[in-house]
Amino acid sequence: MYFSFILIYLVALILIGVVKTRKVKDASDFALAGRSLTPWVLVGTMIATWIGTGSILGNAGKTYNTGLAAIMIPLGSLLGVILLVFIAEKVRNMEITTVPEIIGNRFGDTSRNLVTIALVMAYMVIVSYQYNAGGSILQVVLVDEYNQPLISMETAVIISAIFIVAYTVLAGLFSVAYTDVANAVIIILTFIIALPLLWMKAGGLSGIESAFVTSGRASHMDFLGVFGPIDIINFCLPPFLLILGDANMYQRFSAGRSGAGVKKATIYFVFGVLIVETLIIATAWVSSAMIPDAENGRHVMIYAAKNILPPLLGATMITTIVGIIISTADSYLLVPATTIVHDVYRKYIHKTSDSKHILIVNRICVLLLGFIAFWVSKGFAKSEGFFERALYAYTIYGAGITPSLMAALFWKRATSTGVTASIVTGVVVTLLWKEWDWLTQVLPQSSFSFDEVLPAAFASTFVLITVSLLTQRKNAFKN
Repeated sequence: MYFSFILIYLVALILIGVVKTRKVKDASDFALAGRSLTPWVLVGTMIATWIGTGSILGNAGKTYNTGLAAIMIPLGSLLGVILLVFIAEKVRNMEITTVPEIIGNRFGDTSRNLVTIALVMAYMVIVSYQYNAGGSILQVVLVDEYNQPLISMETAVIISAIFIVAYTVLAGLFSVAYTDVANAVIIILTFIIALPLLWMKAGGLSGIESAFVTSGRASHMDFLGVFGPIDIINFCLPPFLLILGDANMYQRFSAGRSGAGVKKATIYFVFGVLIVETLIIATAWVSSAMIPDAENGRHVMIYAAKNILPPLLGATMITTIVGIIISTADSYLLVPATTIVHDVYRKYIHKTSDSKHILIVNRICVLLLGFIAFWVSKGFAKSEGFFERALYAYTIYGAGITPSLMAALFWKRATSTGVTASIVTGVVVTLLWKEWDWLTQVLPQSSFSFDEVLPAAFASTFVLITVSLLTQRKNAFKN
């Protein structure tokens, strides 16, 4: 039944994509849905895009390992969304297509190109673990009578990747945005129904506490004292930096009908993130009390949907999780493709291309990036869990791009040299923080209790401010 639900859902998505393809007349339709999205469509697609594998599998898996204290994890993304409320209308009124365009228009082509490179790097990692997540779900639902997987993980990931790429190629943001609305509504309703059912099955608060104590996980009842300040920084800063500068959000701002409508949608988005993230972690926490073995707890939401919830509700939840994963993967595949075409191909390779030609190139770019993301997914297949992979990808983007993007929007004294140095610094520190032996000889060992995010973000921001002020004074002296 679970597989049947998923199959019906996937067929429906393909049909929607085919229908929406008729609306895609040019590159603007493919990348920005013709700048026609209403506030309610915008808020639905923003929720479905953000609540992806990082939340459904990453945050839920972290909840299984740490307990109730995991409710703190979404604080970073929530704060980032609140700040987006004050940015959304400004971005829509700029009439831009990509984040590199915002930075490039202010600071020049070198900055634009560096942002494009950093964006593609980070987003390929994000798409890659969406592939792996989709493969994990296929393995869970496609089992024999002895509960053994009918297909290998590699085959499952290939199937997941092929579908995600094909769906993105069909109609771009037109197909993604409207199915996102349905996904967002269904996922919220599903969790609202599932949480009290799971609560009763677990025996209420006393039953949950008893289960945790019996299984040696009494600390899972604690809200405070589980995470220290360093843990909170490591968990909360990457999603804060990502969502504050996330090209997906800026793409959706640009796709809105008006600046006022975009701002309204972003305000609703704040409450959407708060509700959905809280429901996911609460559901994972209650479910983990009924899942004593860590192997099943690794995919706590999927296990609970299949083995604890009533079959119809469980099948709906698994299907919606699949939809959320597809939505997130599509968005993080569409944005770098649009960026490469808009900021590289049209600018340096084929400046006189008409819009229909660009549409074809955009689709080809989605195919190529889809293959690259699959190659990246093979490298991540045996690495740490979804939570850790999400934080790493968020850090590449957040430390490398977000400080410069905020400077482009709000700091008049920033210079091209400062931005270029900041982008390079953020990406390099992220990649080398725990890989470069020389750093361990120079810095105290206690420094490495921090993940890459704090040193990378600090170094990127420090370099941006310092170099900008120095080069500004130098230019002023020359004049």
